[in-house]
Amino acid sequence: MSLALFWAFAALMLIFGIGVVLLRNPVSSAMCLVVSFVGLASLFFLLDAFFIGIIQILVYAGAVMVLFLFIIMLLDLKAERARKLNLPALGGGILVLAGFIAILVRVICSEPKFAAVKPALAQSTTNDVQAVGVTLFTQFNLPFQIIGVLLLVATIGVVVLSKRELK
Repeated sequence: MSLALFWAFAALMLIFGIGVVLLRNPVSSAMCLVVSFVGLASLFFLLDAFFIGIIQILVYAGAVMVLFLFIIMLLDLKAERARKLNLPALGGGILVLAGFIAILVRVICSEPKFAAVKPALAQSTTNDVQAVGVTLFTQFNLPFQIIGVLLLVATIGVVVLSKRELK
């Protein structure tokens, strides 16, 4: 079951990653990036790295993408005009992609270690979230507070700079 989920989330990330590159609308591209981040977090969950998966969703899919969307909306970017197709560049890109896939398949098929069954990871008895929290608020309390103040000042600066003058 976990192998099927791995391939499903990997395909989801690949499809929406292609959408990030190919879509002309910046908001649609950013939303595809959010789905790709959620797929990556799901892969972390499959590896029993729950803390990294949650941080992936909170920090990247949450905070960073909200910032990106805010900047996109602030700059009022329009969708790009459709350009004509550059056939030599497309042919070169397809050639490079075919070469990469051929080398990748050759490496995977020639290495017997990829087919070997690996033992399951040992279950950890420590709580990662608690260890990170205790370390963050005991040893790194002052830098944590300074970063919080800097983010607050940056947020206030963006709001002040984006405020439009009334005529």
